[in-house]
Amino acid sequence: MAKKKIQKRATPTIKKEKKNLKFIFISGGVISGIGKGVTSASISTILKSRGISVSPIKVDMYLNQDAGTIRPQEHGEVFVTDDGIETDQDLGTYERFIDQPIYRSNYITTGQIYAEVLRKERAFEYGGEDVEAIPHVTDEIIRRFYQAGKGADVVIIELGGTVGEYQNGIFFEATRIMTLRNPDDMIHIHVAYLPTPSYLGEMKSKPVQQSVRTLNSMGIEPDIIVGRSETPMDDKRKERIALFCNVDKKSVLSNPDVKSIYEVPVILEEQNAGDIILAKLKIAPRKRDMQSWRNFVRQIRSTKKELSIAVVGKYFGTGKFELADSYVSVIESLKHAAWANKTQVKLTWIDAVRVEKDGAKNVLTGFEGIVVPGGFGSRGTEGMIETIRFAREKDVPFLGLCYGMQMATIEFARNVAKLRNANSTEVDTVTKHDIVHIMPDQEKKLLVKDYGGSMRLGAWDCILKKGSKAEALYGVRKISERHRHRYEINNKYREQLEKEGLIFSGTSPDGKLAEIIEIPTKRFFMGSQFHPEYKSRPMRPHPMFDGFVKAAIKKPKIKVKK
Repeated sequence: MAKKKIQKRATPTIKKEKKNLKFIFISGGVISGIGKGVTSASISTILKSRGISVSPIKVDMYLNQDAGTIRPQEHGEVFVTDDGIETDQDLGTYERFIDQPIYRSNYITTGQIYAEVLRKERAFEYGGEDVEAIPHVTDEIIRRFYQAGKGADVVIIELGGTVGEYQNGIFFEATRIMTLRNPDDMIHIHVAYLPTPSYLGEMKSKPVQQSVRTLNSMGIEPDIIVGRSETPMDDKRKERIALFCNVDKKSVLSNPDVKSIYEVPVILEEQNAGDIILAKLKIAPRKRDMQSWRNFVRQIRSTKKELSIAVVGKYFGTGKFELADSYVSVIESLKHAAWANKTQVKLTWIDAVRVEKDGAKNVLTGFEGIVVPGGFGSRGTEGMIETIRFAREKDVPFLGLCYGMQMATIEFARNVAKLRNANSTEVDTVTKHDIVHIMPDQEKKLLVKDYGGSMRLGAWDCILKKGSKAEALYGVRKISERHRHRYEINNKYREQLEKEGLIFSGTSPDGKLAEIIEIPTKRFFMGSQFHPEYKSRPMRPHPMFDGFVKAAIKKPKIKVKK
């Protein structure tokens, strides 16, 4: 009787990968929201200042394939890239810091990994092997890391979540395997929190030590530890962390709380972070040029004048807390424009429902500018419309973004063009005047419940009307901006609204989609179907935000009548 052939189980091999491509893995410990994204962006900025090309990656551990279907209150803002993937807000942070576009290959989720592994299994690409976490899942993770690094010198990988969580263990295992294969090309930076309990008044390093021990249990020893704390870390704390975490003292970096996140690259570089990283990656020393960044930080610190801006949205509340993360790109864009105009923005978050309850006059009087950002659904829409009416009638500079532009068009239709009960079919499916309606291709997708990654996404061209404020702001006639929407302005009302004074100053190249509205008789009243906040940069503010802030600076506050 012939012996049964036993199929050998696949095992990971220690093999050499592409030479010269270096990797920095960045993990977080003790608490979530520690600032790994800002740390990753800051390190990218430091390396780029030395002429090193970088490719930052964000790894999210959830099983979603992208961030598009997650509530903003759940996971913060959804950021959209030029090539149209809906990502975590950290990719926006990367783009703003290094001033270069990030693409879909730079965003990885557990869902993407398992979907691809299962696709390969169904396609018999594993040749009949039993598919396992190691090597198949780890190999897919590693493949994507190298894919995202094409054309770069250094890949900076931010591992989402907190060390010790079940869901991110497979990614840590992949980094361990990569380090085993190419130890000279990999370093691990651990960002962890040092609390200072108020009842003690002393910074405690034990949580960091325990976090590093958890890393050690997975076969990973960090090369650099970044201590996040309310105040700068002292030498005593650095010495203890170095001793108990098995790193040299100079590789323990302090990253205290600061007024602006853009100070972090300067703070880390003052501790020679760049030189330390290059030495550990075995990259020859490079001359750094951070002067423009330092000048920018000085400008931020020296600016004292404040501009009072109201942001009226619907994604601030989560339980008893209010979160700004839902609109982080809008917030940063307003800051960029304010700093360029030698002022600071004092932002007030206002839930649109509050305007519905208390009235626009009672809630909004006294602000020098009003922004209505993006959103979905019916909650708070009447509050947004009343907010926009207040801004238009009182001539308070107004900027509407995506949903904010749609609500502005509805407000104008109701109160200027006298189209009673005008609305969006997203809010009222049987409205008589459907000023905003669903795009035909989007309606087909919703009928089959095709929600994920199916909106009008990514960069699209837009043509600006000659002589418009939009053209004056951009200085060109053709622009490209990023979108994320299913609904659009109904073209059958455009001529009627323009006769009443609402100008459609930006359209798609074929003229079929309204992209920008404005009222030229107002100091500043503009809205965009796209999201200009995705393309604003710290030292290069977006034209629409810059124009809005300039108008708000010149606009005197409305005094409350007693």
